[in-house]
Amino acid sequence: MSDTPFGFGLPPEEPDDGDEGKKKDQQSGGGQGPANPFGFGGLPGAGGFGGPGADNPFAAMFGSLNPTDLGAAFQQLGQMLSYEGGPVNWDMAKQIARQTVSQGTSDGTKDASVGPAERTAVEEAVRLADLWLDDATSLPSGAASAVAWSRAEWVEATLPAWKELVDPVAERVGTAMGDVLPEEMQAMAGPLIGMMRSMGGAMFGTQIGQAVGVLAGEVVGSTDIGLPLGPVGRAALLPVNIETFGKDLGVPKEEVRLYLALREAAHQRLFAHVPWLRSHLFGAVDGYARGIKVDTAKLEDVVGQFDPQNPEQLQDALQQGMFQPEDSPEQKAALARLETALALVEGWVDAVVHAAAKPRLTSADALRETLRRRRASGGPAEQTFATLIGLELRPRRLRDASRLWASLTDARGVDGRDALWAHPDMLPTATDLDDPDGFVHREHMDFSELDKMLGEAAGGGSAGKPDLSKGGEDGTDGKKDDDSE
Repeated sequence: MSDTPFGFGLPPEEPDDGDEGKKKDQQSGGGQGPANPFGFGGLPGAGGFGGPGADNPFAAMFGSLNPTDLGAAFQQLGQMLSYEGGPVNWDMAKQIARQTVSQGTSDGTKDASVGPAERTAVEEAVRLADLWLDDATSLPSGAASAVAWSRAEWVEATLPAWKELVDPVAERVGTAMGDVLPEEMQAMAGPLIGMMRSMGGAMFGTQIGQAVGVLAGEVVGSTDIGLPLGPVGRAALLPVNIETFGKDLGVPKEEVRLYLALREAAHQRLFAHVPWLRSHLFGAVDGYARGIKVDTAKLEDVVGQFDPQNPEQLQDALQQGMFQPEDSPEQKAALARLETALALVEGWVDAVVHAAAKPRLTSADALRETLRRRRASGGPAEQTFATLIGLELRPRRLRDASRLWASLTDARGVDGRDALWAHPDMLPTATDLDDPDGFVHREHMDFSELDKMLGEAAGGGSAGKPDLSKGGEDGTDGKKDDDSE
């Protein structure tokens, strides 16, 4: 058997030439094993891509691995290999996320506890934002409270949502890995499979922890990526990131905070009063997970040639991207639903916030364009999630969706526009984003005919508006539910 199982490099022997030898060994990298034993690739937060720590995926956990840290390092390594939980080692993810946050962002900004003055400023901004939004939307306030979070507090508060998002994908990849092994090999390689699963959980946990930690240095609230990541009914802003966001904009800090409070409060209204929306978005992610297809041909080829005396082959397989999900019709359909839904959510928020801010803030246009560009480009953490689970958590057609919601406001008023959130069947589709005027006029005509038909069915009495929350053929324009298949 190999002397360095799974690519763990052995510590270098004491050099014969004392301190000079140690210096040379440090300069040359030292050690006998590969610099990246699991093929995780460079991870943001551990010195950045190609930076210090990028060649060592355990750097975020173990620090510099100097002699005083070795005891803790091997203790954590033992915990990693003995992990027997779900598809993601979330204890490790949380630990690495917190440590990534403590390192600060690439611009040198460090996390800091939120003081009383900042908490008060956030509470007042959200309160004022809710007052302004009352004129821009028919949906009532969705925030029972407003809080100011540090980056570390954001990590703690949003991990449950990340778990719900990532676990289905990680579970499907892990299952596919096990399904490829022949039954006789599964029986023979039981301990090895268990170790592979532990290492897989550690791999996902490491990358998710890194990504969440980096994202904590970018976000300004709990709904930045268009998904409700925080507790229900709690609007949250991050003062330290708001400070960084507005640093070079030439806009007063109070206006920046208020504009971001408008966006957070608008998201809260939407998710609080459209009860199906959260499950619709998270369901699209789960649908994507169900459609994952692992490159089984490549995996079977390696399994057929697998040499128990050379377990480093597993490492090579990971480095070659064997477990990267493939495109499939199911995935493409789920991704299309998710991207369209995210665009509609962000487009609605963009249109509503602009309507509320434009008459009151001189910097409304500049802030709107800055947020649009920021959402369209994404950041390193979003790129990490795209690589890890194949999802880009940003709307591709934000501007198209915003124009459509604005057209609906002009044609049907605020109440008519917001009524479309009653059921997913009623929302515009990706095709409708190409022809917003056609959608606006078609929907208006269909609803008039529907009211007339329901009134006649009720015997000519005072039939109210149809119960659109039930959806289906009698509550929509006849379009099929995207989730019905």
